[in-house]
Amino acid sequence: MTLSSIAMDGNATPSVHEAARTSRIGLDWSRAVQFLMDEQQLFRARNPLSEQMATRARGHLLFGVPLHWMNDWGTPFALHVAKAKGAVVTDVDGHELIDFCLGDTGAMFGHCPEPVARALASQGAKGLTTMLATEDAGVVGELLAERFGLPFWQFAMSATDANRYLLRWVRAATGRKKLLVFNGCYHGTIEDVFVDLIDGRPHQRDSLLGQVHDLLEHTVVVEFNDLAGLERALQGGDVACVLAEPVMTNIGMVLPAEGFWDAAQEVIRRHGTLLILDETHTISTGPGGYGREHGIRADAVVMGKPLGGGVPCAAYGMTAELAQRAASAKQKAPPGHSGIGTTLTGNMLALAAMRATLSEVMTPKAYEGMNQQSCRLADGLRQLIAKRRLPWCVTQVGARVEFQFCESPPMSGAEAGEVLDGTLEHIIHLGLLNRGVMITPFHNMLLVCPQTTEAHVNRLLDALDDVVSHLLPESLIAEGS
Repeated sequence: MTLSSIAMDGNATPSVHEAARTSRIGLDWSRAVQFLMDEQQLFRARNPLSEQMATRARGHLLFGVPLHWMNDWGTPFALHVAKAKGAVVTDVDGHELIDFCLGDTGAMFGHCPEPVARALASQGAKGLTTMLATEDAGVVGELLAERFGLPFWQFAMSATDANRYLLRWVRAATGRKKLLVFNGCYHGTIEDVFVDLIDGRPHQRDSLLGQVHDLLEHTVVVEFNDLAGLERALQGGDVACVLAEPVMTNIGMVLPAEGFWDAAQEVIRRHGTLLILDETHTISTGPGGYGREHGIRADAVVMGKPLGGGVPCAAYGMTAELAQRAASAKQKAPPGHSGIGTTLTGNMLALAAMRATLSEVMTPKAYEGMNQQSCRLADGLRQLIAKRRLPWCVTQVGARVEFQFCESPPMSGAEAGEVLDGTLEHIIHLGLLNRGVMITPFHNMLLVCPQTTEAHVNRLLDALDDVVSHLLPESLIAEGS
């Protein structure tokens, strides 16, 4: 096999005999398989320029794309984009797609916000990176402190890096080596978090390529919403921190049970462990994230993709106490590289984008409009699911909405993982793309940005209803129409 042939096989189709899964209750799987084949043909016919570009890219790009995740859309070949503005993406074949993916959160506040575009143009004419501070740095620090309630901040190029650097600071500050995460979590590609619970036992994730060190030595994993499990895991007094999203978002949405975070904070602090909240996705809740909105007092917070309006950047903040302990650890360490930060960390371009985003884009007014449309979207999804008599549910965290293949929202990563169905998701996502709508290719997550309109929401709901109608037994279609 040559490198040019290493790409997604868009001709692969699921077997009719794969129907026996709980996620497919109420569906006619033979009709779903035929629908997928028809949609693959339609996609090829609609996107000749994308296919030409995808064929060319396979000559020199591994998997034919800049990042292999770009093949996760369920399409016969990679869709290529010409431009993106607001809530609309235009592909190279001229199709306008209403975008509810929004760069998997990177463009949560719309593609190419005007204040960010202006700031980038202005800063680009004056310099891109110098490894020196600018006025923007101090202003961004002030804006972050005001917004998240934590006084001291540092920057990174991605939330992955921010999590990695913060974990190093916390281990240095506490003298403890272990990390606790929740089963099914996602905090970027920091290696330490790729540990799952399988039948109640921790297991290093098999999909983690090239990992040679045993992650189980320093990573502890428990189920989300499991207070007893959290208590047991922290009893040894050797866990430096709990790294968590306040709402799990990447295995399918898992909401905290009522009172969970109040009780969890007490358990965490009683054992001398620190709490890090990764708000990269849950910034959808409000200007200060889920933690600020719901009174979670974290020792540190991570913010990633949305912070720069689409420009690669991230930031992490900490309490004055943790900052003092971290600074003390650095002062006591031998001279040399700390292993924290990169040459482009805090570059001039990223800081200009962050200042513009925090000052003019991530505003309370923007959230007001986003939440209005996301509530309309969530209600519409529930009505559609009820009309089609599907055993699915809808979860929502601010501007983030998801429909899941189970009757009630899952309460743990294990429960959420059991109802994931990549084949069914690809069928739905491909059908939506062919109808001018795009949602996130990982599970069924949808985001609403400030430019999303009621017409956009209605377009999605109509497209999804049409797709679902092709998956149901023919005898039920007329009843639900």
